[in-house]
Amino acid sequence: MNKTNAKDYLGKEVYVKIDRQLGSKHPKHGFMYMVNYGFIPNTVSGDGEELDAYLVGEFEPIPFSKGKVIAIIHRTNDDDDKLIVSKDGKDYSDDAIRALTEFQERFFKSIIIR
Repeated sequence: MNKTNAKDYLGKEVYVKIDRQLGSKHPKHGFMYMVNYGFIPNTVSGDGEELDAYLVGEFEPIPFSKGKVIAIIHRTNDDDDKLIVSKDGKDYSDDAIRALTEFQERFFKSIIIR
């Protein structure tokens, strides 16, 4: 399967399967997920897994959601882009996105693409 281009999803509605719910712990590294985190089914990211997504605007642990892709975190030292999906379509500033994803993204260098 060809690698999915994360930029193709900017501005689009997507379905996110949540496999790391808000408040859960990372199985290997032990940090806590401060937002629901999951993937877009039937996609392939740079790491060979599905394209990952942070779901913002949902404050309860949930198993799945739909939302609008408002930005992409493009890791410059790792081939694994992350979609920023807003449940209600609300826009979030780059600073807000950085604050919401810092629990995991602090381990990587990245730029935010809009």
